[in-house]
Amino acid sequence: MILTRRGLMALAGTTAALSALPAFAQDKGTIGIAMPTKSSSRWISDGESMVKAFQEAGYATDLQYAEDDIPTQLNQIENMITSGVKALVIAAIDGTTLSNALENAAAQGIKVIAYDRLIRDSANVDYYATFDNFKVGVQQAESLVKGLKERFPDVKPWNVELFGGSPDDNNAFFFYNGAMSILQPMIDAGEIVIPSGQMGMDVVGTLRWDGAVAQARMDNLLTSNYGDKQLHGVLSPYDGLSIGILSSVKGVGYGSGDLKMPIVTGQDAEIPSVKSMIAGEQYSTIFKDTRELAKVTVKMVDAVLAGGEPEINDTSTYDNGVKVVPSYLLEPVSVDISNYEEVLVGSGYYTADQLK
Repeated sequence: MILTRRGLMALAGTTAALSALPAFAQDKGTIGIAMPTKSSSRWISDGESMVKAFQEAGYATDLQYAEDDIPTQLNQIENMITSGVKALVIAAIDGTTLSNALENAAAQGIKVIAYDRLIRDSANVDYYATFDNFKVGVQQAESLVKGLKERFPDVKPWNVELFGGSPDDNNAFFFYNGAMSILQPMIDAGEIVIPSGQMGMDVVGTLRWDGAVAQARMDNLLTSNYGDKQLHGVLSPYDGLSIGILSSVKGVGYGSGDLKMPIVTGQDAEIPSVKSMIAGEQYSTIFKDTRELAKVTVKMVDAVLAGGEPEINDTSTYDNGVKVVPSYLLEPVSVDISNYEEVLVGSGYYTADQLK
């Protein structure tokens, strides 16, 4: 059978989940895509969405996952540079470790797009595609307060514990600061108390967004601070942490008898957490449509490689320590039991069967 060029392109579309299909998209060259890990379904979805979008735009792709190992990601990026990719899209494991690699990229004229996680301490970051991460934190805190009012209307003050994301991920600070812009005034007013006294990213951060670490910390918090108190809420910045936190609280009896489940937030709308919401455990999550982020990223790369200027909507927020990186911020969406079907199933992000 002889395939026409149109037939080849159609075939490429059916295999979009593969990391690189250069035979189908030689016209515009290859884009290197460096993702942090496959341990989170969110990053798998990001990678697949970008491969599909880049191939539809006429590019080949080299998609690599580093499984949260910094030397592996550095090696992958260096190999992409050596292979002659036209641009790099990088979701960094540690946003402070890439300066030398990006100097090499700049020397080869390779454009660099920071993807969802800001790359710090380098002048060689051309653009940043992400969501409004401060707003993510605001939405998490607003959802936490909404849940506290619903589930514990006659309780004051509410006992809450705080969890932060990985301190080597710049986004974690935006999430935390956004949340605290809502929670700190309530803490100051005595409406919310933190029985452990643990506050600040230097204390509540969770390295590598590790759910097991979050679960162990929640175990310790409950043992040390809740012998005669009830936990009412937990600020969790990511679904993977939320699942660990929920395992901890369920382990000491929350969600059974008269001990109501605390309000636990999240982020990324991962399937286990959506199922947990449906089951009445996790209260909420933040949906970030990676399909839209992939589209924005492809448009950025396409514009830059054509010698133009990509569309951006933020030129002040993201200072990486060397420069303010021009950015495009997408809108996050708060999701709970009241709207998950409309937002997640209605948009086609998940099917109803996936959430059963």
